[in-house]
Amino acid sequence: MMSDLESRKTRARAWFETLRDRIVQTFETLEDEAPPSLYPGEPGRFVLKSWKRGPDDEDQGGGVMGMMRGRFFEKVGVHVSTVYGLFTPEFAQQVRGAGKDPRFWASGISLIAHMKNPHVPAVHMNTRLIVTTQSWFGGGADLNPTLDTARREDHPDAQDFHARMKKSCDEHDPEWYAKYKKWADEYFWLPHRGEPRGVGGIFYDHHDSGDWEKDFAFTQSVGEAFREIYPRIARRRMDESWTEADRAEQAKWRGRYVEFNLLYDRGTTFGLKTGGNVESILSSMPPVAEWQ
Repeated sequence: MMSDLESRKTRARAWFETLRDRIVQTFETLEDEAPPSLYPGEPGRFVLKSWKRGPDDEDQGGGVMGMMRGRFFEKVGVHVSTVYGLFTPEFAQQVRGAGKDPRFWASGISLIAHMKNPHVPAVHMNTRLIVTTQSWFGGGADLNPTLDTARREDHPDAQDFHARMKKSCDEHDPEWYAKYKKWADEYFWLPHRGEPRGVGGIFYDHHDSGDWEKDFAFTQSVGEAFREIYPRIARRRMDESWTEADRAEQAKWRGRYVEFNLLYDRGTTFGLKTGGNVESILSSMPPVAEWQ
């Protein structure tokens, strides 16, 4: 059983790192394609920075933070991490399977893109495997338009995004899309504002159908779905010009994104509670935001 578990950890970690590399390549291609008339300057490139968790004399894992500040991608982070050790007694009580045994292992990829052009929606994606005395997958992807006119589910970008996420679910279980779309709608919600963070997508946690191979394949398909659909949406909007009023509207919705991530986001909490890299965790913050 232990050998099987270690093999699964290795495979999951390798997948997250491979997906990172493929997304980085895709995003740098988009940087190159952006028309200079709208996006002057040299195309950006990712800077990869390794980090280590815990004191120097202890091996508690770490990760690689990948950041690009470009001309099309105003700020984008694509990060992978694999961390392990002991939860604090207080936090262990909040995590499935860790109440009596605080040991844990977690590996995953996390991504957030904030775009220069307000017509190109911001986007978030992450997938992960967590192991305590139990193990499960989690993750999802959601679209975050920064113009009022695009913040509705019948907008073409939202429709295409949801259709591709539905396909990734339906390939494995026809009931999962409705379940995980509903979870995203409820999770990516700002109670104090009474409004959604964006136009949703899918969100899942504690995903364990009893068939690890099926669950791993599903998590892989979510990553592939994202890598296929978001560049398509970005290219669709790439040539659209914008106004200062559009940028002001974008800054407002970015402010809502900040509020959600600092007040409600589980990934932010998990990273900070487990001694993750603060720079990487808070890289999800947009480069410019406003509160009106």
